[in-house]
Amino acid sequence: MGLEVQVQSEFESEDSYSILLFGGGALTLVYLATAIVGSIDSIPVVCSTYSFFLQKIEFPKLMQVVGLAYTFWFSTRYLMFKRNREELAAKIEEIKEQVLG
Repeated sequence: MGLEVQVQSEFESEDSYSILLFGGGALTLVYLATAIVGSIDSIPVVCSTYSFFLQKIEFPKLMQVVGLAYTFWFSTRYLMFKRNREELAAKIEEIKEQVLG
């Protein structure tokens, strides 16, 4: 009974909205990364120049690893801490100003 009350009070804290938002965003990013890797995987990349390298390294698997590594880096760099999220928001606003004028 005590554990249930503790879990319930932890879930009803002020941070529950941000935790749910972060979790939903993470799942969305994973879904988008999977879709992007799947679309890159469907592109035929057979070329006589690179056929030797493609036989040694499977290109779609390599691209999947690169994409997942970048997603992990981006998530830990910009989404994990509040000041980094603020930095990302400032960069986005700066780019909007440059593009829109």
